[in-house]
Amino acid sequence: MTALLIILAAAALLLCGYVFYGSWLAKQWGIDPKKSTPAVATPDGVDYVSAKPAVLMGHHFSSIAGAGPINGPIQAAVFGWVPVFLWCVIGGIFFGGLQDFGSLFASVRNNGKSVGEIIKSSMGKTSKKLFIIFALLVLILVIASFVNVVAGTFYTAADAGQFGIVFHPVNGNQKTAMISVLFIVLAIIYGILTNKCGLSTTVATIIGLVGVVLSIWFGLNFGLALGRTAWIIIIGIYIVVASLVPVWILLQPRDYLSSFLLYAMMALALVGIIVSAFTGGTTFELPAFNGWKTSIGPMFPALFITVACGACSGFHSLISTGTTSKQLDNEKNAKAIGYGSMLIESLLGVISLIAVGMVSKDFLVGEGASLSFKGAPPVAFASGIAKMFNGNTAIYALLTLAVSVFALTSLDTGTRLSRFMFSELFLKDGQKSYKDAKGIRAFLAHPLTGTIFMVTIGCILGGLSLSQIWGLFGAANQLLAGIALMAVAAWLGNAGKNNKMFLIPTVFMLAATLTQLIRTVIAKISAMASGAKNAFHWGNWFQLFFASAMAVLAIVLVIQGIKTFSKKQK
Repeated sequence: MTALLIILAAAALLLCGYVFYGSWLAKQWGIDPKKSTPAVATPDGVDYVSAKPAVLMGHHFSSIAGAGPINGPIQAAVFGWVPVFLWCVIGGIFFGGLQDFGSLFASVRNNGKSVGEIIKSSMGKTSKKLFIIFALLVLILVIASFVNVVAGTFYTAADAGQFGIVFHPVNGNQKTAMISVLFIVLAIIYGILTNKCGLSTTVATIIGLVGVVLSIWFGLNFGLALGRTAWIIIIGIYIVVASLVPVWILLQPRDYLSSFLLYAMMALALVGIIVSAFTGGTTFELPAFNGWKTSIGPMFPALFITVACGACSGFHSLISTGTTSKQLDNEKNAKAIGYGSMLIESLLGVISLIAVGMVSKDFLVGEGASLSFKGAPPVAFASGIAKMFNGNTAIYALLTLAVSVFALTSLDTGTRLSRFMFSELFLKDGQKSYKDAKGIRAFLAHPLTGTIFMVTIGCILGGLSLSQIWGLFGAANQLLAGIALMAVAAWLGNAGKNNKMFLIPTVFMLAATLTQLIRTVIAKISAMASGAKNAFHWGNWFQLFFASAMAVLAIVLVIQGIKTFSKKQK
């Protein structure tokens, strides 16, 4: 019954946040359904492509969700369910939702421009360049983290030395790999049917869902086995191609169809929670509170960094301003897509918390300050939900599939965003694309150059263990959220709109993330100075460099932001 009460409380609070706070924000900022959006006013058939609300909701939700609201809350469960629950709900309503909605609105009112361009308009050219560099570092971590997650859900040790289709027996990861590949093919077919053959969204959706069912059936019976390195290379090639082709070919249809899988996954989890509550078949075992300090550090800042996407994520601001703002057909849909998607993701974070609570004895080890999470979060998630259905193996496979599908959608979108921003870094004022540049600038601004550079580094780092990447990703991601909140607040102030609601979220996110990055730098330097075992492993050097670089860039950007607000006050 505890699990049922937790999910009901979360759903009620998040719904109230959407109805009351979300509507208040829309009124304060002046959402206007009569204004033309960039997708309607300046379509280009590649990135600026108007999408129906349901399709864009699917793209946006799938892209922001990824594996974040599953990985984060599950790893943070070492603190107990109450702290994670509170941060998912409060953070989603007043932090994450505010950032996502605000950045989407600001971008739509700036012709679909990125956060970097919004920063330029209110804080100057230098701040824009620094932000782009910072965002590219974060996107490298996004690519590395989700390449790691996807490869982990496609590969098991049993696949070593295998290559090709597996007929019998087929393990869960092989099933997931096959279905995910079929999903890509299905998305391309859907995109062609709706955009080139003129098929209505309703009819195409029915065909697409039938295709999803057939793909799942086929994948459950015929697996795909490759080594981990082979999967990393294939994933890298895929996201390069996916980020370069027009959004209607793969991005929109894939994310739209994937969103149905995510909704189904959440519905399945809710059914499992309700059935367990009334049958007593599965017990929620996670304690309410495990202490102020665990193996991942003190609650401040570790809790707020680890939960990440389940409450607030800077990556969302890049999606809102990088792809979603270029596809929005009407401003009236910005609240549902920008604010509503974040609250649904917070609900998914709470579902993930409940899932690990059902199997916490299998995944949480130690006591007090030494309490730690062992294993892969997607496995804990799938195991917890499947346990509510008496350990059904088909449900376990489908849930693992859902995690990998949404990690892939985040990879698609993240790589496309890195392409935009990498090119933006080398273009002069007035230059719209690499075709307007000359010499080395034209080469560096070329879409292929930035894409290959970012994907190559991301895939190399994806070979590290997830524990070496996720803590740093969380800090960088949340720090990006603080900067994005600051940027939108500055733009709203310059536009004469109310921005006071941004003050507390901005200060809190900057304080938490800078504290975490500084702690990481000190810990790595101390380990190297003491000559600890494996202290000089290249993964530690990577963490030290990234943490230091992002902390310095963020501090400089904060100083620029303070100067901007000071001038505005005067």
